[in-house]
Amino acid sequence: MAENRTDEFLERIQGLFRVADAEKLLADPVKEAITELLAASAVRLRAEAASVLVRTADSGDLKFLAATGEVADRIVGLEIPAGKGIAGFVLMSGQPLVVSEPDDESGFYAEVDKTTGFSTKLLLAVPLRFRDDVIGVLEYVNRSSEPFSEPFTPAEMDIAAVYAEAVAALVNAHIGADLMCELSRRIIRDSSEESDVRAWLRSMRENSTHARAIELAALVSELSEKGDAEVELCRTLLESLIGYSSSTTGRLDLA
Repeated sequence: MAENRTDEFLERIQGLFRVADAEKLLADPVKEAITELLAASAVRLRAEAASVLVRTADSGDLKFLAATGEVADRIVGLEIPAGKGIAGFVLMSGQPLVVSEPDDESGFYAEVDKTTGFSTKLLLAVPLRFRDDVIGVLEYVNRSSEPFSEPFTPAEMDIAAVYAEAVAALVNAHIGADLMCELSRRIIRDSSEESDVRAWLRSMRENSTHARAIELAALVSELSEKGDAEVELCRTLLESLIGYSSSTTGRLDLA
């Protein structure tokens, strides 16, 4: 009975690590691909910055998933309330929109600029459609070259719509990865043993031996990326050191 409980406990622990690995292996590469596509399309449209907003499942607000430009690191994660701003209009209407010198009368949501310190002068927003649903908004902001005040054109709107198809497919993949990871988290979170697992993980982090093991693992991981020869050298050195330590009764003296 105790053995079965131990096996279940270990499975819970492995589950926690699998969730973390899934988030990194599934969501991160897709988000990187979205950001790369944003950068390439921004160059094509002579836009200073580009961003992708996705609708959140719980509130319906729009959240910046990825962005390029000088305030990209400040804008990712920010939210626009449901139905607010140019992006909110495009999401609800499913229609693209070009705005020059956006202000309150145009429905512009200025809080993002206030938070990031950016100044939006020109804006092109197109819906992200996947199958029959609008799942987000693709935006291009300002000009990256002269004439800086030239509005986005209908032809550029058509180009943005083409990019939006590819971006929408990637966004849908990212949403799917997030849903799968969230399901795994809920399964683990609903377990009666969750507190035991997390307490064990905390104790492992606070343990000095574990901390040293993590440091060594990080070094080995970094070395493993160098090449096969380095990996084999690392393995040989570690096996030799372990063999030597096992054959002696005292600690290895490196002084």
